[in-house]
Amino acid sequence: MSIRILDTLSNEPISLPEPPYEVKLYVCGITPYAGSHIGHAVPAVVFDVLRRYLEFRGYTVRHVTNFTDIDDKLIDRAQALGTTVKALADQFSDQYLASLARLNILPATYYPRATEEIPAIIRICEGLIAGGHAYASGGDVYYRVRSKPDYGKLSGRNIDDLLSGARIDPTELKDDPLDFALWKGTKPGEPAWESPWGPGRPGWHIECSAMALEHLGEQIDIHGGGADLIFPHHENEIAQSEAFTGKPPFARIWMHNALLRLGAEKMSKSLGNIVGLDEVLDTAGPDAIRLFILGSQYRSPVTYTEEALSAAKAGAERLRDAAFVAAKPGATGTVPTETIAAFYERFEEAMDDDLNTSRALAVLFDLSREVNRARDAGLEVAAPQVALRHLGGVLGLTFALSEDGSKEAAPFIDLLIELRTELRAAKQWALADRVRDGLAALGVEIKDGKEGTIWSFS
Repeated sequence: MSIRILDTLSNEPISLPEPPYEVKLYVCGITPYAGSHIGHAVPAVVFDVLRRYLEFRGYTVRHVTNFTDIDDKLIDRAQALGTTVKALADQFSDQYLASLARLNILPATYYPRATEEIPAIIRICEGLIAGGHAYASGGDVYYRVRSKPDYGKLSGRNIDDLLSGARIDPTELKDDPLDFALWKGTKPGEPAWESPWGPGRPGWHIECSAMALEHLGEQIDIHGGGADLIFPHHENEIAQSEAFTGKPPFARIWMHNALLRLGAEKMSKSLGNIVGLDEVLDTAGPDAIRLFILGSQYRSPVTYTEEALSAAKAGAERLRDAAFVAAKPGATGTVPTETIAAFYERFEEAMDDDLNTSRALAVLFDLSREVNRARDAGLEVAAPQVALRHLGGVLGLTFALSEDGSKEAAPFIDLLIELRTELRAAKQWALADRVRDGLAALGVEIKDGKEGTIWSFS
């Protein structure tokens, strides 16, 4: 079976080419003007799991996630705090990356920043002007929306309907109210870069086109982000990118995750109804957050409540217990290979079907029950436990007792090492080997030396 992802533009599932194949993945990142909230975890986890699953299935992934480090919100906040835009953006970009590491998010291949792509942005603006798709006006550069007949194809919006609700900003010198800024002339107190149209800074939409084109090429496989970006951001990205390159489609698949909600509203910094990501990591841990998010298919809205998070935390503990429970003393026999293979097949069927993590998690919980059933039947449990940890790892689960599970596990490992030493002294070789093998199955490597036994995580 091939991996099928629902494309927002066509509203049809689209299959990726079979591996080996390099998937070019671009995911819109954050505007780092304040601390990260739990809502930021949703796209981070969704597209991390997409990448992990693609790699699990044999693909390589070139993954780009940007930072919008020049923006009205950043400028306003920096001025309010009496700092520079760069200092503010660096502070919250670093904080965000640290939070992602705690959440067990794989680092992107590239993390470009808009301010590092100014030459590419200027080059695209010049190309669009030369092709009649953009024009300079009073130090600004605007994209001419009506120059592309299929404008609105991603969001399903009609130009005439958009025009009826359009408002004209008196500070902008547009030919058409629907045209949008690619380059903004400088204002007092704002950061600015030199350009053929005078000093200024890039508009929001052009930044992502430039970063995608520079790091992934003229056509990419998957462009992702939150559903709130479909219009106008991604709509405008398509228009300017395809007009510049002349090579539609800009993206083979447009993939959008639903937003996290707090009650009836989406969670956002601008609304002020946020729950800090680090705060939730402190109280619940990364696996609980992942189970909370992945318990719904990525296109289904997720509502944050303390009860839902507590249920996810309990679920993470059940999986962890099954992943590391010891077989009963004297256990013999194993779980049939065909049984383990059936869990893999069900997992892949779920994930191939538009990344259905809800069904995939159900497979993990069924597998945890298989571990407990095998243990109750007096069977060895190592094989289903390895499968559980392997498939859980595809969803980014750590199975750790805490963010630093090694610290909490250390006293128990030391106790098992001490028990093994005593068993060896009593020449109970078989039991001593069982302790060694059990630790190895949990990823603990032990070495015997003249000074005694030492251990480490392999």
